[in-house]
Amino acid sequence: MRASAFTRRTALLFAAVGALAVSGCNSGGAAEAAVGGATLGKAGAPVTVTEYASPTCSHCAAWDKEVWPAFKAKYVDTGLVRYELREMLTPPNQVAAAAWLLADCAPDDRYVDVVRAVYESQPEMAQSGDFRGILQRIGAQVGLNQQQFEQCVGNEDALVALNKRVEAAVERGVEGTPTFFINGKKHQGNITLDGFDAALQPLVRGKQAAG
Repeated sequence: MRASAFTRRTALLFAAVGALAVSGCNSGGAAEAAVGGATLGKAGAPVTVTEYASPTCSHCAAWDKEVWPAFKAKYVDTGLVRYELREMLTPPNQVAAAAWLLADCAPDDRYVDVVRAVYESQPEMAQSGDFRGILQRIGAQVGLNQQQFEQCVGNEDALVALNKRVEAAVERGVEGTPTFFINGKKHQGNITLDGFDAALQPLVRGKQAAG
């Protein structure tokens, strides 16, 4: 099934999201909103790295596969960086929105698992067009039955809240995905591990020496 095969109610809810995206991995809008997404790492870490990403962005999927494991091991797991994953939307917007809503409905420790599963399913989605079926399968993997899945991706209040968070991100200056903020300083586009080393080492050197 293709994207239009989402239930009519869900499709109508997602229609409001479509205006936020432009071509490629870009979005637009402005507002204030409560924090969403996920946070990993030590609360008192000397550096906070915030990534604005979209489950349907191929660049985000590439970074997650190629850089994230080493970045996590070197900085997050060692307590040097607190990592925040925040929501954006990229085409197809209704799929990205559904993926974020699905992650919100998963157990807290499975949020990132849902996002990663959508990243890994991007080629299958592009080939088959079965967005709904693939998302439902991912939901089942984190313990959601069909009824729970329908309630999750059809939650109008959750969609409105997501919309507000995306608009707030754009107001912060996020124009594409992925976009990273390192202690509040914006870095747009994929960053290699070497790039993070150059940006983070001056910030964490004192912490490492103390450790």
